[in-house]
Amino acid sequence: MKLDLNNGVPRRAFLVASAVGVATHPLSSSAQAAPSSIQSSGQPSGRQTAKSTILFFLCGGASHLDMWDMKPEAPVEYRGPFQPIATSAPGVMLSEHLPLLAKQAHHIALINSVGGTVNTNDHHAGYYHNLTGHVPDPSFLIKGNNRTPYPDDWPYMGCVVASKFPQRGGMPNAVSLPYKPSQAPYTRPGQFAAKLGVKHDPLYVYGSRAKPTEFRVPDLALSQDVSSGRFGKRVDLQSQLNQARRDLDRVASVGTWTSQQDRALGLLSSSSTTAAFDVTLESPETIARYGATLNGMSLLAARRLVEAGVPFITVFWSEEDEAVSKKCASGGGWDTHANNFSCLKDNLLPEFDRGFSALIEDLADRGLLDETLLMITSEMGRTPKIGDPRSGGVIGAGRDHWTHCLTDVLAGGGIRGGQTYGTSDRRAEYPATRPVTPADVTKTVYHAMGVHDLEAIDPQGRPYNLLDAGQPLVDLF
Repeated sequence: MKLDLNNGVPRRAFLVASAVGVATHPLSSSAQAAPSSIQSSGQPSGRQTAKSTILFFLCGGASHLDMWDMKPEAPVEYRGPFQPIATSAPGVMLSEHLPLLAKQAHHIALINSVGGTVNTNDHHAGYYHNLTGHVPDPSFLIKGNNRTPYPDDWPYMGCVVASKFPQRGGMPNAVSLPYKPSQAPYTRPGQFAAKLGVKHDPLYVYGSRAKPTEFRVPDLALSQDVSSGRFGKRVDLQSQLNQARRDLDRVASVGTWTSQQDRALGLLSSSSTTAAFDVTLESPETIARYGATLNGMSLLAARRLVEAGVPFITVFWSEEDEAVSKKCASGGGWDTHANNFSCLKDNLLPEFDRGFSALIEDLADRGLLDETLLMITSEMGRTPKIGDPRSGGVIGAGRDHWTHCLTDVLAGGGIRGGQTYGTSDRRAEYPATRPVTPADVTKTVYHAMGVHDLEAIDPQGRPYNLLDAGQPLVDLF
């Protein structure tokens, strides 16, 4: 929903409202639903091994068998030119183009048997399945890329986790950076709180490739004529907010608006909030270790947010790279429809290898890895057989979409590193042993974060379960 700024809503009051997503996400009666399982102690229910989760989402669909699930014995038209290398964990093999991560393999667990089949075998449904744990409904097949996020969608796992924790210290419980996939009107479903209500939506933080160390939180910015000092002294601010509340009554309940208002004011007035996103406070050596790229700096910002106590941080791999987009015949990112091996070797894997290995190493050195769950997933894998018709078949050296098998990676947060869970078949086409679904992986994240009561209450006061399917993969811990 977009509100008309010329229709009686004061600009500054509207800006405060936008800090928590009122202006960026549709509202309906179902948006007022809230979970009922916060315990009286203010902690999530159940045994907890992790205090925070960082989910690194490789937007576009990362090639599982060129990174994690190497098949050196498969026919050449499947295995491609990359070779596996030994790692710091006996028996765990990674691509030769992940040498830095290979040194951290004793911290990671590979789940090579994720079956994420969706009815479209495409991005929108793949996002939704892997971010929420729910199988996409038929509307994804009917509408394709025109299937926008719905207010009654199932919520993103990060929003579920966020809803189970009390907000502390002015920081939001869920943060996503460095952008919101993808550009409107093709915004990917599955990344919002949806039926849980907009108050549980992530705070989006934005970065740019041109200035990778500078993150902006536009929803937290005061208008140009209001300094942080003057902000605390503005005597008319409350009256403006009250007027905005009356104007917004047509789209949200008073109770929801009041909580949004309180949250926004806390974010705007907290110096620690903006400092948490300032990676320039890090040493030059740390910045260099992560790599001074937008994705590398996003991972560094995620580590800072862990230290600030944010329960769930999502880093979406930035797809805004025109060179990669042109070279790979795609919308960017990991969607390697053409030149799959060149795109991975020269563009994607070096940046990924540096940034993610640095995150693991940094958290371990700071004593934070045991209490921070790291997860890598994507909306899909890539076709095991090389050759995508849209790039000329075999000659184009691309891999098409493949939701039927992918690899998820977990580390920290109580996960026993140096292991591989499940296998795919000899060509990495389908799960073979210990098959799992995105619901199982989502439940594993909940398990690590101590979220075991998944009951929520709908607007009519009726309880429902946020995710019936799946079981946590407790053998990983």
